[in-house]
Amino acid sequence: MLIDTAKITVRGGHGGAGISKKPKGPDGGNGGNGGDVYIKGSSNINLLNQFSQKDLFVAGNGFMGARNNKTGKRGSDIEILLPVGTSVYDKKTGELIVEISNVGERILICNGGRGGCGGLTSEKGMRGEEKKLKLSLRLIADFGLIGLPNAGKSSLLNEITNAQAKIANYPFTTLEPNLGVFEGKCLADIPGLIEGASGGKGLGIAFLKHIEKVEILLHCISCETQNALKDYQTVRKELSEYKFELTKKPEIVILTKTDLADPSCVMKLTKGLNKVNKKIIPVSIHNYQSLEKLRKVVSNI
Repeated sequence: MLIDTAKITVRGGHGGAGISKKPKGPDGGNGGNGGDVYIKGSSNINLLNQFSQKDLFVAGNGFMGARNNKTGKRGSDIEILLPVGTSVYDKKTGELIVEISNVGERILICNGGRGGCGGLTSEKGMRGEEKKLKLSLRLIADFGLIGLPNAGKSSLLNEITNAQAKIANYPFTTLEPNLGVFEGKCLADIPGLIEGASGGKGLGIAFLKHIEKVEILLHCISCETQNALKDYQTVRKELSEYKFELTKKPEIVILTKTDLADPSCVMKLTKGLNKVNKKIIPVSIHNYQSLEKLRKVVSNI
């Protein structure tokens, strides 16, 4: 199961204590600094799942200073991997701290405490910085397959990209986003939207947010529909009410399951949808030519 939100606490290591000079003895050294906490971008979208088992991450403490002015060893840094597309917020204020945009991107999130001074007197080391964070993942993809439940999105993803998304002939088979790749382009299958989704109905806004970072929308409408135009407008309305900017994204309408309708019906549905969108592609997963046409569109954008 994909977890796309989490709350964690991160803390830099405690600074080591300095050591004082003994009478007629060698000078004491400073304590070592505590380790820092870093976050690093990864392509693994399932990384937030790790926080269901552990939510506290602490870097290593600095070591005590030693005689002969020797500084204590520095505490070990820790690195927390997060999926690209993760926004990191301050849990208390809600302020955005950073957004992970690139694989391998490494960002300091918490400083370790300074080690205490040694010498004539000794100081204790300082505490490491601590932050309580809220993590929110929004998938980054070139194409997003959207539409009402049971519109054939997962089947289409499987055929185009050889993904292995679960499919079945009933609504809400897809309970989490699925990803697939075709010729270097990433496609995301977004769970079905229903009327009221922007207000939390059905699978609600938990998945609407994943459309925010998708470049192009592939809006799937089944030829089994009783009213294609209404289906189209229902999904568009939910996009608009969640965030109007989503309606400005480039969109291609895909008429799915054309093998379940006669050609005259497919033509009628296409003409009806042409009133709201000129880019209509009829497709059946059982029709090689129609799939090749769609693959060509995807690869050429």
